[in-house]
Amino acid sequence: MRFFTQRKHFRDLTEQEVIALAISSEEDDARIYRSYAEMLRADYPATAKIFDGMAAEEDEHRRRLIALHEDRFGPVIPLIRREHVAGYYARRPIWLVENLGIERIREEAEMMERDAERFYLAAAGRTTDAATRKLLGDLAAAEAGHQAAAAELEEAHLDHDEKEAEKVISHRQFILTWVQPGLAGLMDGSVSTLAPIFATAFATHDPWTTFLVGLAASVGAGISMGFTEAASDDGELSGRGSPVKRGLASGVMTTVGGLGHALPYLIPEFWTATIIAFIVVFFELWAIAWIQNRYMETPFFRAAFQVVLGGALVLAAGILIGSG
Repeated sequence: MRFFTQRKHFRDLTEQEVIALAISSEEDDARIYRSYAEMLRADYPATAKIFDGMAAEEDEHRRRLIALHEDRFGPVIPLIRREHVAGYYARRPIWLVENLGIERIREEAEMMERDAERFYLAAAGRTTDAATRKLLGDLAAAEAGHQAAAAELEEAHLDHDEKEAEKVISHRQFILTWVQPGLAGLMDGSVSTLAPIFATAFATHDPWTTFLVGLAASVGAGISMGFTEAASDDGELSGRGSPVKRGLASGVMTTVGGLGHALPYLIPEFWTATIIAFIVVFFELWAIAWIQNRYMETPFFRAAFQVVLGGALVLAAGILIGSG
């Protein structure tokens, strides 16, 4: 899928660009850890100290990387950041994490260190310079050590039983590879096809024509979403898994979301088909809200309000346009 993106792929970076990317990533991670420390300092001072220490270690990593760069390539470091590399892991904005509690912050810290370890291992495998390879390997080991430090946060400050690391990793991978792209596809298919399907239904009062329009809209949206998801991230460094699996999940669920309220129009009687389609739409939107609550930790009533209100507005727009 390399021809679908204008960003550079990790495999195409030079050794100098890899080191520059590592430097900018360490700078960003140090800032994130210090932000976590400030958020937690009042209620969890011991945890805040852990994050302060992790930020200081990231600063040390950055200094070692800069020294390596100066020794091998000189003092001018290329400007290359995460968003410049296709498939490179992204960091969740601080404001999306700060109100989710200490457990979620701990999980974010573990994920950050796991991503960084994966990056350093991949980078070490691409370099031919012995000193560079040694440093990158040492940094990978250091990031793995940070994961153990982050795991201590749950034992020290949470009252529930410690989760098994394998289950956490497996569950997170399942969400990243299947649930997130599938949910995005289901939302797009269920909501975006409402307007064309119901506009056609009320404009023609012809169930068969409405079904054909719904089928075309659903399949077309599924193909588009599938290719978009697969092309957006090759999964090399983000850890989101195979782009084929993610594209398949997104494409299939987009098609399913649209077909749900198109299939009733196989019934030849217009109003019977339309009433059944309304019922299907109702259950589709509530199912999306449930999935958001179950897997994405979105409060149920907030998810329901957003999805149901948005779907209702799109549905009303389609009916008004078709009736006009």
